[in-house]
Amino acid sequence: MDLTMAPKKTGLKLINKCLITNSKNLTKIIDLGIHPFADTFIKKSQIDLMEPVYPLQCYLCEKSGSIQLKYFTDSNTRYNLYDYSYTSSNSKFSRHHWKKYYLDVIENLRLSKKSKVLEIGSNDGFLLEQFKKQKITVVAIDSSAFMTKISRNKGIESFNNTFDYKFSKKLKKKFLSFDTIIANNVLNHSNDPLNFMKGVYNLMNSKSTFVFELPYWLDTIETKRYDQIYHEHVTYFTVKFTKNLLDKCNMFIHKIERNSYHGGSIRVYCRKKLKNYSESKTIKSMIEKETKIGLFDRQFYKKFMKGVEQRRNNLITKLLKLKSSGANIVAIGAAAKGNTFLNYHKLDNSIINYVTDSSSLKKGKFTPLSRIPIVDDKIISKLQNVHVLILSWNISENIIKKLKTINKHIVIIK
Repeated sequence: MDLTMAPKKTGLKLINKCLITNSKNLTKIIDLGIHPFADTFIKKSQIDLMEPVYPLQCYLCEKSGSIQLKYFTDSNTRYNLYDYSYTSSNSKFSRHHWKKYYLDVIENLRLSKKSKVLEIGSNDGFLLEQFKKQKITVVAIDSSAFMTKISRNKGIESFNNTFDYKFSKKLKKKFLSFDTIIANNVLNHSNDPLNFMKGVYNLMNSKSTFVFELPYWLDTIETKRYDQIYHEHVTYFTVKFTKNLLDKCNMFIHKIERNSYHGGSIRVYCRKKLKNYSESKTIKSMIEKETKIGLFDRQFYKKFMKGVEQRRNNLITKLLKLKSSGANIVAIGAAAKGNTFLNYHKLDNSIINYVTDSSSLKKGKFTPLSRIPIVDDKIISKLQNVHVLILSWNISENIIKKLKTINKHIVIIK
């Protein structure tokens, strides 16, 4: 791939400065090679076509605590070149999480039927449905035309747009402001987080709260789950980066919580800085912990990447031995992170027989670049000598229990 030509041909942009400080003192800390969009699944009619691929690299700004991609892709291409297939309600585990999220927000913010809630990155509208049931006014915005259609079919007023300051002005004309603005696993998708936050600020009144949740970089690093890195995730949030981003936008962290979703996430409640604002006392200690562990130390990542590369080499060796012995290898969970994992390991349909998933939006399609057919879990009941690789590791316990009922002879690859 000729990177000098890529920006003109594909909308690829090379960003050589920190997204919130403009500092050019960035250090490459992670390089996973060339990858397609992770949340893309290929229809049978598209199987002989090429999908776009780009370098997947993370850079660190030690000053701001920012971890960000260097090669930025066009947001419209990311979510609309193929039908976006991830849904908030795709599993019992996910549905439980978002129902509890709704209850937590209602309790913490004391919302009533007079409240107005905006969700940015509303996906299939599952979370907003919970608010709507309580007669709360809800508005949705999502970059995916496919997901917007699903949300509208549920009776939710939904806009198909990538959220930014410009679009916030259109919403402001119609709705003035919102009591609560929600953005889960989407702020990290923005190519311009400062502009995104400017749009949020524009739609807040003096008592509004902005709540966002996304994977916590500390958990990603401690669990060595680098597969949560992909093109759709432009930035990787630390508390230090969160605080510095909000400071730039005249906002502050009112409350911050950690939870186990996506293998470890932070949920942040933000408000406008008024005269007597009081920032959460936990912020300082969380940043101190991030610093002590080495999240802002370029040397730390050299050791991290050596470990990642060694584990990759060991797994490839194991899989090749299994394949040469005649084993059937099935990967479980057609997840975005699974595609990062498969493509980093260079695992394709010559090694992996199938990827299984329960989503009707994914079954019958193929994984990007690796071209592995996606089928129902029941396939493992028809295979002998089956070894399974769990890609959706965040719900692995439930998955293994289910698989054992389908074929008790399966062997879990570790």
